[in-house]
Amino acid sequence: MRKYFLTGLLILVPLAITAWVLSMIIGTLDQSLLFVPERWQPRTLFGFDIPGIGAILTLAIVFLTGLLTNNLVGKYIVRLGERLLKRIPVVSSLYGSVKQVSDTLFSSSGNAFRQAVLIPYPHADSYTIAFLTGVPGGDVKNHLVGDYLSVYVPTTPNPTSGFFLMMERSKVVELDMTVDAALKYIVSMGVVAPE
Repeated sequence: MRKYFLTGLLILVPLAITAWVLSMIIGTLDQSLLFVPERWQPRTLFGFDIPGIGAILTLAIVFLTGLLTNNLVGKYIVRLGERLLKRIPVVSSLYGSVKQVSDTLFSSSGNAFRQAVLIPYPHADSYTIAFLTGVPGGDVKNHLVGDYLSVYVPTTPNPTSGFFLMMERSKVVELDMTVDAALKYIVSMGVVAPE
C-alpha cells in the first residue's frame, strides 16, 4: 500500500502544484479587469465571470503594445514618454533602474544568464551552479587585481533570489548545459539531473 501511495503522490503532487501556481497567476491577471469599465466586463455582458479572461486581456495588451511601439511613430512616443519620466525626481531613478535591468534580462542582445557555470561556493570544497552575467565594471574593476567575472548564484528552490559574486576567471568552469537545464536542476534541488 505504501508503494502505491507514494506512486500516487509522485503523480499528483506536481500536477496539483502546477494547477495551483497557474490558478494564482490567472487569478492575479484577472484582477486587471478592475481597470475595464463595468459595462464591458464579462459579468455585465454575459451574466457570469469567465476565468482566465484577465490573462488573455493582459497578453493581448502586452502584444499590442509591442506591435504599436515597434514602428517609427511608436518609438518616438516611447522616447517622449521616457524623457517625461526622467524629469520626475523619484520616478526617474526607479524607472531607470527597472528599465536597465529589464533591458538586460529580456533583450536578445543582453548577456544576462547566457551561460551556466560551476563555481566553488560557499567554500573551496563545495560547488554550485551559477550564471555568468558579465564582468565587473565601474570603480569595482579598479580595485580587483586579476581577471574577474560576475556571476549570479540562485537559491534553491526559488531561483529569483540569490547572490551576486565576482570571482576569478580561473575558478569559474563553463558548463556544457543550457540555462533552462541548469534552472531545472537548481529548482529541483538536484533531483532532476540534466542529460
